[in-house]
Amino acid sequence: MKPLRPCRHPGCPALTREGYCPKHKPKRAERRASVEYHGWYNLPVWTDDLRPAQLLREPWCRECARHGVRTRATVVDHVTPHRGDWQLFIDPANHQSLCKRCHDRKTAREQAEERKKRGHF
Repeated sequence: MKPLRPCRHPGCPALTREGYCPKHKPKRAERRASVEYHGWYNLPVWTDDLRPAQLLREPWCRECARHGVRTRATVVDHVTPHRGDWQLFIDPANHQSLCKRCHDRKTAREQAEERKKRGHF
């Protein structure tokens, strides 16, 4: 048996064996629906067909090109987030080639907008 130790929550004097006392034990995050369709990126239709075809069609980052910079694209992005819509996921007209930097920036912006819309600042 582990020895009793103070709760990890700052200022809590309760002793526990698990790290946090029952009052301060972190709640498990709910599984988001997006977890289910993130697996689509591992399907052969994406890895062997859609992604390579898009990078062949458009080998340069679309966002960098808008600014006159030529950067090799490494990521295939969905112009409109598919949010579990299979037809939108596989639609080549909804794909764009981006470099990792531009993709990460776009994704962060979309996630911030989504949080703002939900009221989570």
